[in-house]
Formats: sequence, C-alpha cells, structure tokens
Amino acid sequence: MSEIERYIAPNQLDDALEALAGGPVTIVAGATDLTPQITGGKRSYKATLMNIQHIEGLNTVTKIAGTKKDGKIRIGSLVTVSEIRGNPMLKNHAGILCQAANHFASEQIRNAATIGGNICNASPAGDMIIPFLVLGAAVELARWQGDRIEIRHVPLDEFFTGPGRNMAQDDELLTAVIFDVPPENSIGFFRKSGPRPALEISTVSIGIGGELTEGTLKNVRVAFGAVGPTALRGKLTEAALEGKILNQDVIRAAVSAARQDVSPIDDIRATKWYRTHLIGVFTEELLNNVCQN
Repeated sequence: MSEIERYIAPNQLDDALEALAGGPVTIVAGATDLTPQITGGKRSYKATLMNIQHIEGLNTVTKIAGTKKDGKIRIGSLVTVSEIRGNPMLKNHAGILCQAANHFASEQIRNAATIGGNICNASPAGDMIIPFLVLGAAVELARWQGDRIEIRHVPLDEFFTGPGRNMAQDDELLTAVIFDVPPENSIGFFRKSGPRPALEISTVSIGIGGELTEGTLKNVRVAFGAVGPTALRGKLTEAALEGKILNQDVIRAAVSAARQDVSPIDDIRATKWYRTHLIGVFTEELLNNVCQN
C-alpha cells in the first residue's frame, strides 16, 4: 500500500478540480469499491487522498430544461444508491433505476455507494450502469482549465473502454449523470442473477426499455451486464424489437439475438454456457412482463 502524503476534503468543485489538475490524486466518496480494491492489492493510494463527499451541488437529483419537451433529469455523482431507490421523481419517470437500486448489494452498502463511484469503477457487472444505459444517459465530466471549469459530456455507452477502465482523464471528475425524461408511454424492466440475493456480484444482469404504443415497441434500448469486458448495449436485440408488435414470434427472435449480442466467459461465478442461457431466459421473462403490463 502506497503512503498517503496529503488528505484534502474540498467543499467547492473548483477546489477539487484544481487539486486534480495538480495530481496525482486518489478520489474517495463512499469507498465501497475503493476499500476492498486497496485491501486486496488491486489498487494503491496516490500521494494525495481527496474526499469529495462534501462538494456542494453533487448530491442532488433535479429535473432541468432540455431540448425535448419534458426536459432532462440530472443526478449528481454523490447521490447514493439508497437515495435513488427512494426518490419519488425517479420512481415516477425512471422506475428502472429504482428497480436496480432495490437489488443493489445490502442496505449498508446502498447507503454509502454513490452513482459516480459505481460508474467510474467500470465493472462489467456494475448494477446501476445497466438502467442508465437503458435510459440513454450521458456522464458529465469536469476539469480545471486555466482559471475556469471545463465541462464535457460522454454518452455512457461510449464511456467504458475495458474492465475497470473508462474515458475519464486523470484531471477529470465525474460530476453527474444526465438523461432525457422518458415519455409517458415508456417502459423499463431490470433483472439480475447471483448466487445469493444480497452482497453478491451479478452473474448476469439485463435491462430493457422503450416506448410502448398499442403493443409496438419503439426507441428500444437493451443493456447487458457481466457478459462481456464492459456493460454493453444489445444492438442485435434492439433491432429485433424495434418497431415490432410484441408477440411470441418477436420475443423468440429477440431471445436469439440476445444470445448473439453477448460474449461471456467461464469464471468462478458461472460458465459461459450458463450466462448465455440466463440472458435468453431473462430476455424472454422481461419481454413477457412488457406484454403483461
């Protein structure tokens, strides 16, 4: 474990970004991913340890104006999984987020784990990544540029570059996740499987969403977790569903496409065959839920 030479806990975003610009810095918020990684020797502390928990403006869920009629929802990176789970606006507009939060680890970990940390950890099995992919979310990245804050947005389905790796630069801080408010006819379902119901990494996870009008799905998004080097969009599955009246023939075609979309591996938690099988089972289950609802 490397030696920590300096500990800082800024209250303002510009102070945090200035510290990052002077790097190297280890960022900590909920520490539910960082602590076991440090303890297990997968990561080491950098010279400066920066606690970002007290930065103003990063712990709110807000509805903001956008280019679409219904605007956008902005979730600050310090919002916890428990706060997602219980947020009335998200239950109303983006219920798939609350579904995923309800199946996330344990109560204690949900109370500490932040959305920003879960995304930046870039685990292929990251539970909260799946509903955000279904919602078409983008991440907001901030950096200190000269004497001002510079912001860029990256679509979440382009953000991950490999297991534990993402597009954020060393001097950038993920400050929010943003997505369009889904239309009133939107649906969204999440499903995961693990050896036990709590405190377990997903064996596989899946999210399906879209706009349902008279039995026809449009603007379909499908996301899979723990079946590739990153969480991923199921492009073949989306194409099998887009613009189709949802019936058993279409569901069977989507199940077949889902199995082609994924590239799981054998590991200590499950075999490639079992993961591929579960993806088919869960795809069929969620699409039948759509038909029934």
